[in-house]
Amino acid sequence: MDVMKLIFATNNKHKHEEVQKLVGDSIKLATPSDFGITEDIPENQNTLEGNALEKARYIFSKTGVSCFADDTGLEVRALNGEPGVYSARYAGTGKDNNANIELLLENLQGITDRTARFRTVIALIINGKEFLFEGIVAGEILLKKTGEGGFGYDPVFKPDGYEISFAQMSLNEKNDISHRGRAVAKLAEFLHQNEKL
Repeated sequence: MDVMKLIFATNNKHKHEEVQKLVGDSIKLATPSDFGITEDIPENQNTLEGNALEKARYIFSKTGVSCFADDTGLEVRALNGEPGVYSARYAGTGKDNNANIELLLENLQGITDRTARFRTVIALIINGKEFLFEGIVAGEILLKKTGEGGFGYDPVFKPDGYEISFAQMSLNEKNDISHRGRAVAKLAEFLHQNEKL
């Protein structure tokens, strides 16, 4: 069986391993650093789709190798979809996850509608053709941080149908329902069905 080779546009080892596990053995994921790209990959767009495409196009333009990139945001209904594309730098550049969570909880003080969703968009470029895949998990923002695991906003996000936060789940449990897991599942299905692209 031929193994398909793709670059996943991230140098985040944890994310790379997680996605490699999700796509299976018939797809081999390389990193940008495997091709000598160690600089920060630009993401200057104001939508998740725009950022994912910008990152994928950057890697493809430098290597000519089929690749994909993802971008993820937490979208809170009462805050008109914020923090959205700015999730990682919500409290300002150079701030950490705790500062982002504190600002989010502050902005939701006194608000009863705490409906939110995590959304991941993956941009795939194969032989110059571009495709987009989306994964969404709906839930709500808790009143305070709960749980020690996960990263980002996981301690304050409770997915629909569960009584615990993402930060209280095992990695396998979270992967089964997560936004990234859902987007990667669509990507993997597409790749397996279109191996001749």
